[in-house]
Amino acid sequence: MPHHLMNLRHVPDDEADEIRALFEEHEVRYYETPPSRWGISMGGFWVQDADEAARAKALLDDYQRQRFQSQRQAYEQGLARGEIGGIGSMFRRYPLRTLAACLAIAAIAAISLLPFVRIG
Repeated sequence: MPHHLMNLRHVPDDEADEIRALFEEHEVRYYETPPSRWGISMGGFWVQDADEAARAKALLDDYQRQRFQSQRQAYEQGLARGEIGGIGSMFRRYPLRTLAACLAIAAIAAISLLPFVRIG
């Protein structure tokens, strides 16, 4: 019976490539189903054997722990350099684009709420 190891929906290409390389390096006999374009099927990495699934899940747990730490470190370095931040930093770096996005959000919200405001 197939064992689902990991969902591939919203997984960056570099992460999926690293997982494929990890499985190849450790000779995990896996197969892959791609996610559908419309979000109907999730896609993912699968194995047939329960023992292989346990081994692959252990490898994935270690990999995801390491990836979390490296991505967290990169995020904190970006914050320290001022490259990553909230709306304030976006407004300082790209004032026109941020203002245009805020106006577009306000316009969409106003159009969406207009029927409900007229009811009252």
